[in-house]
Amino acid sequence: MSEALRELAGIIELKQPDAVQSSAVALGELTLVVNLANLKALVEFLRDDAACRFSTLVDITAIDNPERPARFDVVYHFLSMYRNQRIRLKVAVREEEMVPSLVDLHPSANWFEREVFDMFGILFSGHPDLRRILTDYGFRGYPLRKDFPTTGYTEVRYDEALKRVVYEPVKLVQEYRQFDFMSPWEGAEYILPGDQKAEGK
Repeated sequence: MSEALRELAGIIELKQPDAVQSSAVALGELTLVVNLANLKALVEFLRDDAACRFSTLVDITAIDNPERPARFDVVYHFLSMYRNQRIRLKVAVREEEMVPSLVDLHPSANWFEREVFDMFGILFSGHPDLRRILTDYGFRGYPLRKDFPTTGYTEVRYDEALKRVVYEPVKLVQEYRQFDFMSPWEGAEYILPGDQKAEGK
């Protein structure tokens, strides 16, 4: 299987030399690192070329690397049912860059791209309806970015008195969180079973 994937990588790199930066086969999967400018042309090639026939877009996701200038990796997973092979494309994207939408090539990209926009804030140019899909109306921020606070910014709850859902800023109650950073064994005034050995018994 790995040999077939290496052969496939060679074919793609030969026919699309401007698109592919690097390729790797690991754990039975082929990963191509791709130039953003050539992404759409490469996806169309992968779908239509007789040696590839990756006709099914399985998923689109992203990875946040805030320490890099190209902060995000947008990751695409494709399946060729004709050849029983999978391929992964990774594209490095800066925060201010837009990724071309694949909706006209793969209609299933519609909701995948909306999810990536909703979770990471990555924009897809040419998308027919790019709006949030998982979070609520008026939601602030992008939950899967590494700089997003785990508590979020807003608490949503049902107010029994008002008989409606209310939105409030998150308030963290700290009075019950006491950290003395002592070992549980230090300063203990009780003897646990088995501690008698320390007394020479």
